[in-house]
Amino acid sequence: MKKITKMVISSVLATVLMTACSQSSQNGQSDVKHIGILQYVEHPSLTATRKGFIKELAKEGYKDGKNIKIEYKNAQGDQSNIQSISEKLIKDNKLVLGIATPAAQSLTTVSTETPILFTAVTDPVSAELVKSMKKPEGLATGTSDMSPIKKQVSLLRKVMPKVKRVGIMYTTSERNSEVQVKQAKKIFQEAGIKTSVKGISSTNDVQDTAKSLMSKTEVIFVPTDNIIASSVTLLGNLSKELKVPVVGGSADMVPSGLLFSYGADYEALGRQTARQAVKILKGKDVAKVPSEYPQNLKVVVNEDMAKELGIDVSSIKNNK
Repeated sequence: MKKITKMVISSVLATVLMTACSQSSQNGQSDVKHIGILQYVEHPSLTATRKGFIKELAKEGYKDGKNIKIEYKNAQGDQSNIQSISEKLIKDNKLVLGIATPAAQSLTTVSTETPILFTAVTDPVSAELVKSMKKPEGLATGTSDMSPIKKQVSLLRKVMPKVKRVGIMYTTSERNSEVQVKQAKKIFQEAGIKTSVKGISSTNDVQDTAKSLMSKTEVIFVPTDNIIASSVTLLGNLSKELKVPVVGGSADMVPSGLLFSYGADYEALGRQTARQAVKILKGKDVAKVPSEYPQNLKVVVNEDMAKELGIDVSSIKNNK
């Protein structure tokens, strides 16, 4: 009888312990926050943003593989594939990040309740991601990478005070580029500088379009543009050959062919976005987290290109 009683007690204790362990394991799993990241295309600026985002989350105590689980997807610029990726990320995660305008737009189209962060988006309002920067009012908020075009033009005028005509090249299918070009045309006009604007639809158009613009202008201005960024080495070679500098764009484009860039520090932009993410992870309503412009801007100079074009590098560095 005693032996049977002991067996029953042992069995009950084992069941209790197993249940407790199971519940503990389930609670541990529920404490892990799932975060999805959708990057539109493989691009140094976008990748730097993603890495900055993850680093800052870790700094704030949210470490991948410990108390958060990050699911990363890259659409590789494929519009036909981006919706299905977005649907999966929205389904499997409690918070998602869209890097670049097309990625962010796709996520907001799919989501009905999952909060969305965006980054490396030039104009979140015109992209219909938020109602306004200060009051997003929807499921999305994040950071813009809008370049300080007025400051870029001001720096260009100091470096090339005699410039009279600027060529502008951009990808017509990229909304972010359209916004920047519209703003740039206005600022150049106000500065008394004439512009010649040409749009491209793919990398196949870059060489002929650039040559055409360089034949009738003194300098080429390019926005932060994914297609142009992927062809910046070609632009750099043409710049050296025809002695026409190319400016603008993003910092990662400078070593490959731009003379200089004045714009967002993309890793810092990712970190800035992560600080917004922390607020949401702690329970703040995404609609009440204001969208932000880049807090860290920098001038990056291609010294080899400057020498090739006969431009004094100090004239750029001293006029930041």
